This record gives sequence, C-alpha cells and structure tokens, in this order.
Amino acid sequence: GYATSTFGKWGMGFFDTSGSPSNQGVDHFFGYNCQRHAHSYFPTYLYDDKQPFLLPGNDGKTVGKTYAQELIQNDMIRWVREHADEPFMMFYAITLPHGRHEIDDLGIYADKSWSLKQKSYAAQVTRIDSDMGELVDTLQELGIDKNTLIVFTGDNGSSFNPKSDIGKLFEQSSNDLRGYKRGMYEGALRQAAFARWPGTVPAGRVDDQPWAFWDIMPTFVELSGATPPPGYETDGKSLVGYLKGGPAPKRDYFYWELHTDAPIQATRFGHWKAVRNGITKPTELYNLQSDPGESNNVAAANPNLIAKAEQIFKDAHRPDPNWPLTGKSEAHAKSAVAAWALTRERVKQEWAPPGAVERPASGTSSTPQ
Repeated sequence: GYATSTFGKWGMGFFDTSGSPSNQGVDHFFGYNCQRHAHSYFPTYLYDDKQPFLLPGNDGKTVGKTYAQELIQNDMIRWVREHADEPFMMFYAITLPHGRHEIDDLGIYADKSWSLKQKSYAAQVTRIDSDMGELVDTLQELGIDKNTLIVFTGDNGSSFNPKSDIGKLFEQSSNDLRGYKRGMYEGALRQAAFARWPGTVPAGRVDDQPWAFWDIMPTFVELSGATPPPGYETDGKSLVGYLKGGPAPKRDYFYWELHTDAPIQATRFGHWKAVRNGITKPTELYNLQSDPGESNNVAAANPNLIAKAEQIFKDAHRPDPNWPLTGKSEAHAKSAVAAWALTRERVKQEWAPPGAVERPASGTSSTPQ
C-alpha cells in the first residue's frame, strides 16, 4: 500500500468526526484543522497528527516569531525523506497566499513602493515557488523524481476584485475573463495547473483542454491500482491518458454549485457555458469559443440550449437538507455565525487547545507512538 499524508490546511472535519484526516485514510497530518484558524500565519498552535503544539512568540493576531508555513514545509520535507523508499501519496494544502497575507520576510519586495498587504501577498507567492522548488530538489536528491507525479494547482481562479488594491497592482483582470472568486464565471472557475512526471508527462506541453479537480481521485485510483471501496462514487474521469500526452477525457458536461447567501450554479457542455445566479434568476448562456469573457448573453436566441442547461442543473444537483437551493438552511446559518463568534473569542484570548505541548526543537513528531 501507500503511505499517506496531508500538510497545510484541513477543513473536512475535526478529530472527533468522520471527516478527521485519520478517518479519511491519512496516516500523517500536520498543520491547521480549521478553515478559520488558518487565516493566521502566526497562530498560537498547530497540529501534529491529533496532538496540538504551541508556536512560541505568537498571539494569533499579529506577525509573531514562528511562521506556520516554515514548520509545515519542514515537516513535509522530513516526511518525504522518511518515506522515499516506499510508495506514498501526499496532499499538500498550502495556505499561502490566502488572507490575512502575513509573512515573516518580505524579501525582494521590502523596498517596493507598495502597501504592506501588497508586499506580503507578493512575498507569499514567491514563498510558494521556493517551497515547491525545495520539494522538487528533494525528490531529485533522493533519486525518486522520475517516479513521482506532482500535480500543482489552486482552488479558484482570480481571487480579487480587479478594482481592489491587490487586484489592480497585479492586474487580476488581465486574463480578459469575467468574475473572480465565489462566482460562476470563467474568471472564478478557470485555474491554471501543471503536472510534472519526468519521462511520462511530455515536457513543455501546454494544453487548454478542460478538466476538473474531481478528476484527481479517479486518476490516482488508476495509477495506484487501488480497488475503490463499496459505495465509491465520483463525477470525475481519470486523467492518466491525458497526462501521458493524449486527449482530455470526454464527458457530457461539467457542473458547479456554490452555496453562498443565494446558491448559484453553472454548467459547461462543449463550448457552451450556462450560469444561474440563484434559483429564481434567469439562466444565462455564453459561447466560450467566441466569447471567453462571457460578455454576450445569448440565452434569448437559444431556448433549446437553455432547456438543456436547466435539465443538467436538475440532474447534476444532489439534494441535501444542509444545502438547499433555496438558500442557506437555518441550521447552517446559525452554525456559521456561532463558529466565527467562537473563533474571534479564541483569537482575543490567544487560545490554544487543552493539552497543547511544546514542540521538540528537533522537529520530530510530538505524537505518542
């Protein structure tokens, strides 16, 4: 079998739930086990597996003395070295360059005539680059890089309003795509990615055929030879042939659904893209081949395509009482308010979980064996 690990941010469930990393096939976890907690890059604590440990000199409110990403990166490199002689699968959920845009070293941006937030964001992006470089260097040093597939991507398209301070400085709208994070237009959904597997993934190949992150699971299932457990379901398609130089897998459509205050949906079939910004809103239609910026809504001229898109919205949606298309459920709304209130109170108190320990200086695991 494979040794498995996750580093960075885990947001699928706390340790006493079915969503805990240890209940999801993860042998080793290191980082934040909370989306809200991960907004601080100088938190009062992190987790080494289930064991919380303290970060000296941090209050969780400001730039402190111990940069979380440094510890996460170091533990990741340590784990790769320890498992270099066996098959492994690692999910590296790097928090950078997410808000609050904090970093321990502004580096080459320190003297720029930018705001501190702009400098910090740029330094975070550069830090990702150097950290990924260290990972590749380590794989090469260990002699396993040609037998290791790396897939690198983000979790959304443009992150900022083009009119914001970061959006303007870094020209977030320069891709000529409409929208940004938390939307259903291409500027929010399209995300570049790269795959590295020397000798297997064709070097230098650049391709614009679409695929989706839900294709990663069936890809890894095929590569590992694993037998999916009973009840395994996926909307994804294996990318193995595509990664080796073939065409992207064919499918009937892509489907997206996002639950903000008003749930929104989108589908792409062929070169057509449909967007519905709320269950009571009209469905919009765009021809991505001639209009990738989604500036010309051609819904009125294509009633048959609108009917097809709305049928996809109906067929692809999986009803769940926690995520109704009519809006946030009362229980969900209350739990979100309560969770953020608790987070703010804990930040004010410079809280750490009961049982948090001092981490050994050597960086070895503090989890009892």
